[in-house]
Amino acid sequence: MSISRRNFAIGLSALTLTACNSTLGTTSNSGAPKPKGLPADLRPHLNRDYAAWVASFRNRALSQGITESTLNAAFRDTGYLPGVIKRDRNQTEFTRTLEDYLSIAASDERISKGRAAFTRHRSTLEKLEQSYGVDAEIICAIWGLESYYGDRKGDIPVISATSTLAFDGRRGSFYEKQLIAALKILQNGDITPSRMTGSWAGAMGHTQFIPTSYQSFAVDYTGDGRRDIWSDDPSDALASTAAYLKRSGWTRGTKWGRELAAGETASRVLQPQAGGPRFAVTGNFNAIKRYNNSDSYAIGVGHLSDRIAGAGPLRTPFPPDKYGLTKDDRIALQSRLTSNGYDTGGADGVLGPKSRAAIADYQRSLGLDPSGDPSQQLLQTLS
Repeated sequence: MSISRRNFAIGLSALTLTACNSTLGTTSNSGAPKPKGLPADLRPHLNRDYAAWVASFRNRALSQGITESTLNAAFRDTGYLPGVIKRDRNQTEFTRTLEDYLSIAASDERISKGRAAFTRHRSTLEKLEQSYGVDAEIICAIWGLESYYGDRKGDIPVISATSTLAFDGRRGSFYEKQLIAALKILQNGDITPSRMTGSWAGAMGHTQFIPTSYQSFAVDYTGDGRRDIWSDDPSDALASTAAYLKRSGWTRGTKWGRELAAGETASRVLQPQAGGPRFAVTGNFNAIKRYNNSDSYAIGVGHLSDRIAGAGPLRTPFPPDKYGLTKDDRIALQSRLTSNGYDTGGADGVLGPKSRAAIADYQRSLGLDPSGDPSQQLLQTLS
């Protein structure tokens, strides 16, 4: 599959489905103050090879219409970010079950925040539905998955991130295109260098567009002459997402899909997790996948949109996991570990790194092999 809007670096923001995004600080190589809050490895570091690469890149940028003044402004307080390379190298290849994915993508908190966000921006979302034909709740759900309704847009300077990755060379050609696109966005006046921030891989704004997708789909919905997907007002970003989905084949008046009842059939049925819910999906499901080429993501967007609209949870239960535990069992395990002083990072039924570390610590305290694997027996010892 060709690289689309941002599946080039999924790592399940891995989807802002992670609990936190990094945010940035101190002094750049030039001595100018840097944004505060980012870890040290996401602050500019002196790297002579990178500096030489930037010098050679300038000529290529000039040949593509980027002006000297744009280059000077864009690179003034930027630099090599070793943390970006580290994150690019360490993207974990893993598969979440659909149950785990939906536990995060359509958590009670994400649903509650989504309903509140929808209420606040109902007028804009409904006007976008009228203009583009894309369901208002779908637009809101994508916003929720991509940046937690604007809370986690990312604070890493896009010029630093994309130039670091272009210099590194593993995907150098792709990231040099993103860097050129980012410079053209700056040159167009849509955003200033200091405000052009995003994820470590260059995805930007409320709905996480990469620079080339921004060029193709971003919309100036507010009419102020700038396509500002970073603003506190999410209108431009939400309109850009609607435009993306429309151009990706969204059909007005057609739902993404629905959960099937037991024994019910449909022309296109998906059951991503054996023994779990089955879904009838439509062509609009494919349009969502153009945003992120993952069945779980598209189901997550669809289900979250339904919940934002007031629907209840899925009716079909998921089967026990490979350890024989149901979601309720996993939540009970996390809750009991927390009560005993072990940090699981929360009780959501998803046994991520923190929960497994807590299980290993508890096993160690019992003189057991600290495998980090859960079990019914372990759950009972905590009762």
